[in-house]
Amino acid sequence: MDRYQKKMEAVAEKLTNLILEWLGISQEDPKWEVGSSPFSAALQLNSYPPCPNPDRAMGLAPHTDTSIFTILHQNSVSGLQIFKQGAGWVSVLPIAGALVVNVGDLLHILTNARFPSALHRAVLNQDGYHRLSVAYFYGLPSDCRVSPWLKLLNSVEKPRYRSVTVKEYVGIKSNNFEQALWLIRI
Repeated sequence: MDRYQKKMEAVAEKLTNLILEWLGISQEDPKWEVGSSPFSAALQLNSYPPCPNPDRAMGLAPHTDTSIFTILHQNSVSGLQIFKQGAGWVSVLPIAGALVVNVGDLLHILTNARFPSALHRAVLNQDGYHRLSVAYFYGLPSDCRVSPWLKLLNSVEKPRYRSVTVKEYVGIKSNNFEQALWLIRI
């Protein structure tokens, strides 16, 4: 597990650098230094055994992740779904050797919704297959303050979200699960 976590940390740092580069933000612009461990991370193992009546049980309720992003490894059993406007719930079929990256609420806020957080859920199956997944949540420390990066805004575009600490946002989300981003809108 320790080796896996170290590998995911390296992948997360690389992905963060690619996102910053794509946005035109240098590593010095954010209030942290990429690679100097200002980030927090958590590893979560998920087990979804087969279910005789999957329509009567929930694997994991619809939600967005609070993190900057989540890197997900799934075994070959389907169960992850994302909500796509106009299409509803769409299955994310596992691809051998591939990782799924879900944008979280913190990246949604930092990019002023250029990278919207992904509403997703896990559903159960009755086909006799056991679904396993490993989620690596890559976030910021609880005392870190987040707000839209001003460098991304032009003279017309205004910040959509007020500045909050990660701890404050987690508190808002724990009390208003589906409306947390809306509650910090400006």
